Amino acid sequence: MALEDRQKRALKAQAHALKPVVIIGHKGLHPNLIDEIRSALDHHELIKVKVPGGKDTMMQMIEEILTATGAELIQRIGGIATIYLQNPKRNRADQT
Repeated sequence: MALEDRQKRALKAQAHALKPVVIIGHKGLHPNLIDEIRSALDHHELIKVKVPGGKDTMMQMIEEILTATGAELIQRIGGIATIYLQNPKRNRADQT
Protein backbone atom coordinates (compact mmCIF):
# COMPACT_ATOMS: atom_id res chain seq x y z
CA MET A 1 0.00 0.00 0.00
CA ALA A 2 1.64 3.23 -1.11
CA LEU A 3 0.98 6.19 1.11
CA GLU A 4 -0.26 9.47 -0.28
CA ASP A 5 1.82 12.62 0.18
CA ARG A 6 -0.54 14.03 2.81
CA GLN A 7 -0.30 10.77 4.80
CA LYS A 8 3.50 10.89 4.64
CA ARG A 9 3.50 14.51 5.81
CA ALA A 10 1.31 13.60 8.78
CA LEU A 11 3.58 10.67 9.66
CA LYS A 12 6.67 12.90 9.39
CA ALA A 13 5.07 15.30 11.84
CA GLN A 14 4.30 12.43 14.25
CA ALA A 15 7.83 11.07 13.93
CA HIS A 16 9.48 14.38 14.75
CA ALA A 17 9.42 13.73 18.52
CA LEU A 18 10.34 10.03 18.29
CA LYS A 19 13.71 8.62 19.26
CA PRO A 20 15.26 5.66 17.41
CA VAL A 21 13.76 2.38 18.63
CA VAL A 22 16.34 0.19 16.89
CA ILE A 23 20.03 0.96 16.50
CA ILE A 24 21.96 -1.13 14.01
CA GLY A 25 25.45 -1.87 15.35
CA HIS A 26 28.71 -2.82 13.69
CA LYS A 27 27.44 -6.36 13.06
CA GLY A 28 24.89 -4.94 10.64
CA LEU A 29 21.53 -6.52 9.87
CA HIS A 30 20.92 -10.06 11.01
CA PRO A 31 17.73 -12.16 11.39
CA ASN A 32 17.27 -11.34 15.09
CA LEU A 33 17.49 -7.62 14.37
CA ILE A 34 14.94 -7.92 11.55
CA ASP A 35 12.63 -9.73 14.01
CA GLU A 36 13.13 -6.90 16.50
CA ILE A 37 12.23 -4.33 13.84
CA ARG A 38 9.10 -6.33 12.91
CA SER A 39 8.10 -6.47 16.57
CA ALA A 40 8.62 -2.71 16.98
CA LEU A 41 6.58 -2.01 13.84
CA ASP A 42 3.83 -4.32 15.06
CA HIS A 43 3.66 -2.47 18.36
CA HIS A 44 4.30 1.14 17.27
CA GLU A 45 3.63 1.17 13.49
CA LEU A 46 5.89 4.24 13.08
CA ILE A 47 9.50 3.85 14.20
CA LYS A 48 12.93 5.35 13.72
CA VAL A 49 15.96 3.16 13.00
CA LYS A 50 19.53 4.40 13.38
CA VAL A 51 21.58 3.04 10.49
CA PRO A 52 25.41 3.22 10.42
CA GLY A 53 27.72 3.78 7.47
CA GLY A 54 27.89 5.99 4.42
CA LYS A 55 24.92 6.90 2.25
CA ASP A 56 25.20 3.85 -0.04
CA THR A 57 25.54 1.42 2.87
CA MET A 58 22.65 3.06 4.72
CA MET A 59 20.34 2.93 1.71
CA GLN A 60 21.21 -0.73 1.13
CA MET A 61 20.37 -1.60 4.76
CA ILE A 62 17.16 0.45 4.63
CA GLU A 63 16.11 -1.36 1.44
CA GLU A 64 16.80 -4.71 3.13
CA ILE A 65 14.66 -3.67 6.11
CA LEU A 66 11.81 -2.50 3.88
CA THR A 67 11.90 -5.70 1.83
CA ALA A 68 12.04 -7.96 4.89
CA THR A 69 9.27 -6.18 6.80
CA GLY A 70 7.00 -4.81 4.07
CA ALA A 71 7.26 -1.37 5.66
CA GLU A 72 7.44 1.93 3.81
CA LEU A 73 10.18 4.55 4.14
CA ILE A 74 8.72 7.83 5.36
CA GLN A 75 11.98 9.76 5.45
CA ARG A 76 15.72 9.47 5.95
CA ILE A 77 17.61 12.25 7.62
CA GLY A 78 21.29 11.58 8.12
CA GLY A 79 21.66 8.14 9.67
CA ILE A 80 18.05 7.95 10.90
CA ALA A 81 15.36 6.24 8.84
CA THR A 82 11.69 6.62 9.72
CA ILE A 83 9.61 3.65 8.60
CA TYR A 84 5.93 2.82 8.82
CA LEU A 85 3.90 -0.34 8.61
CA GLN A 86 0.20 -0.23 9.42
CA ASN A 87 -0.94 -2.91 11.84
CA PRO A 88 -4.47 -3.94 10.78
CA LYS A 89 -5.12 -5.41 14.24
CA ARG A 90 -4.39 -2.16 16.03
CA ASN A 91 -7.35 -0.05 17.14
CA ARG A 92 -6.96 3.48 15.74
CA ALA A 93 -8.50 4.96 18.92
CA ASP A 94 -5.67 3.41 20.99
CA GLN A 95 -2.80 5.06 19.09
CA THR A 96 -0.08 6.56 21.27
